[in-house]
Amino acid sequence: MSEQPLNPSTAAASDDDAADTAPAGPGPADSTPAGPEPTGSTPTGPTPTGSTAAGSTAADVAADEAAALRAASFERARRLRMEPRFPGGPAADPAGSHHERRIRSFQPRRSRVTTGQQDALERLWPKWGLDIDGQRVLDLADLFDGLPVVLEIGFGMGEATAQMAADDPGTGILAVDVHTPGQGNLLGLADKAGSTNVRVANGDAVILLREMLAPESLDGLRVYFPDPWPKARHHKRRLIQPEFLDLVAPVLRPGAVVHCATDWEPYAEQMLEVLTAHPRFENTAADGGYAPRPAFRPLTRFEGQGLDKGHVVHDLLFARV
Repeated sequence: MSEQPLNPSTAAASDDDAADTAPAGPGPADSTPAGPEPTGSTPTGPTPTGSTAAGSTAADVAADEAAALRAASFERARRLRMEPRFPGGPAADPAGSHHERRIRSFQPRRSRVTTGQQDALERLWPKWGLDIDGQRVLDLADLFDGLPVVLEIGFGMGEATAQMAADDPGTGILAVDVHTPGQGNLLGLADKAGSTNVRVANGDAVILLREMLAPESLDGLRVYFPDPWPKARHHKRRLIQPEFLDLVAPVLRPGAVVHCATDWEPYAEQMLEVLTAHPRFENTAADGGYAPRPAFRPLTRFEGQGLDKGHVVHDLLFARV
C-alpha cells in the first residue's frame, strides 16, 4: 500500500503545540518568577493534544471500517467465482485457470439461467457433463461407448450441436464451453431429441487439449464462429494461432479434419494463413482456399444474423497429416 499523506489536522495541531511552548515575548525565559501562570494567559497543553488525538482516532477508525468493507466485498466476489451455481453441476472455475499467466481466447460471463436450463443441468450434468480440471486423461472410448469422437469448441446455446448430434448418432460430440445457460440448453435439447452421443465439457479447451486427451484420440475438431476479437490489440486472443494448432495436432488421428467457420473476413484470412503454414495440416480444398459449407454443418442462428447483415461466411477444412 502507498503511504498516506500527513493528516492535516495533526499537522496543524503540531504547529500549534510548538507555538504554545515557545516563549511569548523577547524576555529571557529564566527571568520569569517560578509559580503557576494565570489560567487565562496561555492554553494548557493537554487540551489541543487531546482534541487532535480524538480526531485522528476517529479518522483511523473510519479508514479501518472502509478497508474491512472492501475486503469483505472482494471475498464475496471471490467465493462467487469459485462456487458452482448448481450443486453437483458445472464448477465456476474447475482448473483454477484464472491463475494461469497466459492469454485466453474467452471471457467467462454469468447470465440468467432459465428454469428449463436449470432443470437440465440438475438432471443431466451428473450423467453427461464433466469439468475440465486438468487432473486426469479422459477415456473417450468409455465416455462415448466406443463411438468416434469429434471435439467442438464453443457451441453458444447449442442448437447446431444438438442438431448435428441428432443427424449423426454414430459420432460422439465432446462440446466445450464456459457459458452456463448454453450448457443447460444443449443438455436439454439433446435430451429432448433422444440423443445420447453428446457430452458437455465445462472449462478451458486449452487445458483439455494439453492435459486431458490421449494422443490420436479425436476424429475431428470443430470451431464455429469463434470470437473474432476485431481490435488489433486483441488479435493475440484469437483462438486459431500456431501455438493452438501445436496442441491440436497430437490429439487428432491422421486424416481427422479441423473444420473452422467464421463470418469475419479478416479472421478468415488469418485462419487460412495459419492453417496453411502449419506442417501437420493440409487443405482439403483443391484450390487451397475456402471450402463450401458441408451439409452436416447446420445454418446456425448466429450465422443467419450475420448473413442478414451482408456478412460472408467462410468454411475451412484441413486434414491432419
